[in-house]
Amino acid sequence: MTPPPLIIVIPAYNEEKTVGEVVVKCRMQNVECRTLVIDDGSSDNTAQVAKQAGAVVLSHPINRGLGAAIATGIEGALRSLRSTGAPSASQCVVTLDADLQHDPAEIPQMVAPIMQGEADVVIGSRFVTKSRGASDLVTGMPWSRRLANWCGNVVTWFLFGIWVSDSQSGFRAFSASAARKLRLRTSTMEVSSEIIREITRLKLRLVEVP
Repeated sequence: MTPPPLIIVIPAYNEEKTVGEVVVKCRMQNVECRTLVIDDGSSDNTAQVAKQAGAVVLSHPINRGLGAAIATGIEGALRSLRSTGAPSASQCVVTLDADLQHDPAEIPQMVAPIMQGEADVVIGSRFVTKSRGASDLVTGMPWSRRLANWCGNVVTWFLFGIWVSDSQSGFRAFSASAARKLRLRTSTMEVSSEIIREITRLKLRLVEVP
């Protein structure tokens, strides 16, 4: 079967309670997509639940960390996309978390700037609202989390010279051509900052959406 031009990568570690719902919601969106779950050495039934929900599952034999799971997922997505007949410009890779903190219904707006030729990478920001500017914070996030994220933004800006309102967001979209250029080497949570570094190094066009 020819792969669709959009692959959704879902890193998951012991997420049997939520990963199935995430996969189902991804498959319900009005986009031609395939879901790829990276089971990062889970000790529960994450892989089985994901498969039952309709995802393709790649499994690490041990827990290697978020960065390794994302790298495996992007590599698997690109392998799948190489055999598609879709134009390269329409091929995208989306990453989102398996714990329901990201809404799959927002995938179309995530990929829109790439499809319209306006971006190479899109980050879904929890700190940008639809009706307000980028300086307005969304509600519902504890102040401790907001402060930690803001500190991550400052460090990212200091190290890489680019300001991102939500540098630690796991909800991202990449054009296939941009994803092929990424060199991800970190294995754990610092992968989010590493992705920002790669955006800077490769001079990729970045857009943030609510």
